[in-house]
Amino acid sequence: MSEFLAVLGFSFSVTGPIFVVLALGVWLRHAGMLTDAFIEAGSKLVFTVALPALLFISISKARFDAAANLSLVAFGALATLVLFVLLEWIAQRAVHPASDRGVVVQGAFRSNMGITGLAYVVNAYGEPGLVGASLYLAFVTILYNVLAVLTLNRSLGKHRGLRGMLKGIVTNPIIIGIVLALPVSWAEVRLPAIVLQSGQYFANLSLPLALLCTGAALDFRSLRLERNNALIAAASKLVAVPLVMTLAGVALGFRGMELGILMLMASAPTAAASYVMVRAMGGNATLAANIVALTTLGSLVTTSFGVAVLRGLGLM
Repeated sequence: MSEFLAVLGFSFSVTGPIFVVLALGVWLRHAGMLTDAFIEAGSKLVFTVALPALLFISISKARFDAAANLSLVAFGALATLVLFVLLEWIAQRAVHPASDRGVVVQGAFRSNMGITGLAYVVNAYGEPGLVGASLYLAFVTILYNVLAVLTLNRSLGKHRGLRGMLKGIVTNPIIIGIVLALPVSWAEVRLPAIVLQSGQYFANLSLPLALLCTGAALDFRSLRLERNNALIAAASKLVAVPLVMTLAGVALGFRGMELGILMLMASAPTAAASYVMVRAMGGNATLAANIVALTTLGSLVTTSFGVAVLRGLGLM
């Protein structure tokens, strides 16, 4: 009984703080303390400054071999590609109208790794987990963007150019922060204390502010619309994708923190950027918003269960 309670306690230590801060964001928005302008400005600050600072500081202080876990990155990229093909096949048969298929596929595979995924990993493993997840985050995020454009172009009949996609990847602040940090880590450069401390201030700001803005931006009123396709995407994102990623990882010999990173990143809810992209391309923005809201709430439950199972089996 004590072992079961310990497993349960660890599980809630990973997801519990996320739930509390998200719920606080919802309440502060309802109380009028968080406005649309604050949410927009706070989200932009996190994406362009705070989160890149968090990743840069963490990687630059770590050993290069710890930051550059290439086997983890390669597995994540390959598994994402395989799941993308399977999701496209399922959407062709289960999602109607055809114009919504890209919205569902994107919502099913595109994890919010930069905010919720990293928060899960940090709660589970602390600084070593953050370092181990950083390069994975960079490469798989690039793949997410490419695949999202492909599936939306196909279902919506749009043609977002390759140049625009590449520009979005090259100018992504998160990717820039990681790329700049890797040579610093490899060369074992000792950064000045003032740089580290200043960067750490922004790094400490990153996840709490991001989660507050995420909670405040949730729109529960739209959940009554576009229900069937949203449920297909949510079930895929919360159950099928993490399950396949985790089982494949176990089969290939990943254990401990590596397996935990795979499961936690895959279990993160659908990225809010998916809604932005769908809206910009003229797709079903209400459906995209529903998927984000459903998976954000559901991820807390499914991730807690996944952590408990892996911890109980001694794999995480």
